[in-house]
Amino acid sequence: MNRQIDIVCRLKPCFVIWSTIWNEIIQKSDCQAWIIPFIVTGISDPDKLQLDLSSQCATSFNQTIRPEIKVETIDGKNVLLVFVPELPASQKPVYFKNTGLPRGAYRRIGASDQRCSDDDLFIFYHREDELDSSIIKDSGLDDISEEAVSLYRNLRVKVNPYAEELQYGDIELLQSLACLKKEADKYCLTYAGLLLFGKRTSLRRLLPMVRIDYIRIPGNVWIEDPENRFTTVDMRGSLLEMVQRAFSLVSDDLPKGFLLPEGELQAESIGLPARVLREAIVNALIHRTFRVNQPIQIIRYGNRIEISNPGFSLKPEEHLGIPGSVTRNPVIATIFHETNLAETKGSGIRTMRSLMEKAKMSPPTFESNHSLNQFTIRLLLHHFLGEEDVNWLAGFKAFDLNENQKCALIFIREVGAIDNSTYRQLNGVEMIKVRADLYDLKNREILTQKGKGKATYYIPGEELIKLLPTKAESTQPNQFDGLTPQFDSLTPQSDGLTPQSDGLTPQFDSLTPQFDGLTPQFDGLTPQFDGLTPQLPIELRNKLEQLRQRSNSKEDIIVVILGLCDWKPLTLNQLSDLMGRKDKKYLKSAYITPLRKQGKLEYTIPEMPNHPKQAYRTVTK
Repeated sequence: MNRQIDIVCRLKPCFVIWSTIWNEIIQKSDCQAWIIPFIVTGISDPDKLQLDLSSQCATSFNQTIRPEIKVETIDGKNVLLVFVPELPASQKPVYFKNTGLPRGAYRRIGASDQRCSDDDLFIFYHREDELDSSIIKDSGLDDISEEAVSLYRNLRVKVNPYAEELQYGDIELLQSLACLKKEADKYCLTYAGLLLFGKRTSLRRLLPMVRIDYIRIPGNVWIEDPENRFTTVDMRGSLLEMVQRAFSLVSDDLPKGFLLPEGELQAESIGLPARVLREAIVNALIHRTFRVNQPIQIIRYGNRIEISNPGFSLKPEEHLGIPGSVTRNPVIATIFHETNLAETKGSGIRTMRSLMEKAKMSPPTFESNHSLNQFTIRLLLHHFLGEEDVNWLAGFKAFDLNENQKCALIFIREVGAIDNSTYRQLNGVEMIKVRADLYDLKNREILTQKGKGKATYYIPGEELIKLLPTKAESTQPNQFDGLTPQFDSLTPQSDGLTPQSDGLTPQFDSLTPQFDGLTPQFDGLTPQFDGLTPQLPIELRNKLEQLRQRSNSKEDIIVVILGLCDWKPLTLNQLSDLMGRKDKKYLKSAYITPLRKQGKLEYTIPEMPNHPKQAYRTVTK
C-alpha cells in the first residue's frame, strides 16, 4: 500500500524519542508524516514548518537542540530534510523541561515510545562510567600539569615503589591510566586526564564549573543576616591537589581543643576526626557527576559542615555503609585507590560512622536527592553524649534501653521528633531493628506514634515528657566555650575571599533546629495561625484576596505559594489556612511536592521530611 510523506527524517538515537516531538509539531502545522515507503505530496509552507520545528527544539527541552534542516525538491515538490545529530554522552539525558525527570524523558521500546521511570534513569546514570574515559577534543598535551603528574608519582611511590607504570615517561604513564588517548594523530586528554592532571587554566577553559566552593556562613541558617551573608574561597586544580587543599582549609577553620582525663598524662583531642573530613571530601570528588555544570560546595555553619556534590548516590540510601562500592567515575576512583586516597570498597561511610562514634560525636547523616540530582553529607560539630546527656539518660535506667534507643532520645530532645529513616542513619542498623526499637519505645510510652505508612514519625510520649527540660533548664553552656577557632583568614578582607550574594543554590539549612515548645506541656506541634495574616505584606494580601474571589489558573496559585514561602517558611497547615484551601492533601500533591522536586521549594528540616513541624521555604537563586 502506498504511503504519503511530507517530511523526510534521518534521526540518530537520542534519549528523547523524537517521534513524540514530530507528532506535536506536525499537529500544529497541519501536516501528516509517515516514516515508511512513500510518495511525495510536498509541503506548502516550508519556512513556517522550519520555524515551528527549530522553535520547539530550542524551547521545549532542558537544553537547546539544533537540528540541521534543508529544503529539497523531489518531483517538483518541496520536502524538508531534517537531521538531528546524537548528543554527546555528557549532555544526556534530554527531557521535556516542563515535565522534568523522569517522566519528561522517553525510551524507545520496540515500536513504541515509553516514558522513563526512576529505574530507567538509575540504569542510565549507572552507565555514566563511560564519561571519565571519553576524550575532550579541544584538549592537548599543552593542558597537562607537570606538577600534577609529579604529585601522582610521589603518591604512587609511597604506596608501591615498584609499580610498573612509574617506569614510563609522562605520555606513556597517562595513556596507561586511560587519561590520554590519541585520535587522528593528535593526543587528547580524557575527562579523567583533565580532572586529575590538567592545568588550572585548562580546567577553567574546558570545565569552568568543576571546582570546590568553601563557604563560611555566620550562624546556623543559610543567609540568616542579609547584611552579613557569607565569605567564600573558590578552589580549582587537579583533583589530587584539591583533596589536600580543601582538607587543610576546612580543618584549619574547625574548633579544636584537648581534654585531660583525671589520672592520665596524655591529653585527648576534642573535635571532628580528621579522617572523617577527608573521607567526606574524597567521596564528593570521586562520586560526583561531571555531566552537571555545578561546583562541589563545602558549607561551614556555626554548628555543622555540609558537603554537597552534584549527582545522587548510585547506591540506594538504605545500602549506604554496606560493603561494596558503586563507582560513577571508575578511572578517577582507580587512581585515587592506587594513591591510597580512597579505598573504593564501600567502607568510607561505615568508617566515618565508626570514627564519629569513637569521638563521641553525632553520627553523620546523608541525603541522596534524585529530583535535585545531589548528594549531601552533614557533619555535626558538637559532642554527642556528653556528661549532661549521660546524666539525663540516667532517668531512663529502669527501662534498660540499648545504646541505639538512647541515641534516639537525645536526638528527639534536640529536634522534637524522629522517623524510621533518621533512626537508621543515626545508628547504622537494618530497618527491621529500627522498627523493633521504636516499637519498644512506643510500648513503654516513652514515644508516641503519629502518622501512617511512610509518613510515620514519633514524638515524646508520657515518660519522655516527664524528663524533658523546661526552657530555664535547657540553657546549657556550650561544650566548646573557650575553644573558639581562629577565623581571621575568613574575613571579607582576606586574600582570596570574595563576599558573594548571587548565583549559589541555597542549601538545606536547618539540621538541628531547636524547638522551645518541648516542655512537660508538650503541645507545640499544632501550627498557630493567630496574627499571621495581618503580618503579610500588602502585595501578598491582595493576591490572596484575588484567589478567594475568582477562579485562578495553576500558574497563579504557584506564584502565590512561592510568594508566601519567600516571605517566611510556612507549614502545609499554614499555607492551607492562608490560601483558604481545605483539601491539604491535594494542595501538597498538586503544588507543594512538584515545586519541591523542581527545586523551587525546599524543606526547612531536610534530614527528616516527615517532621511534624516541617515547613517550606522558597529557593532563592
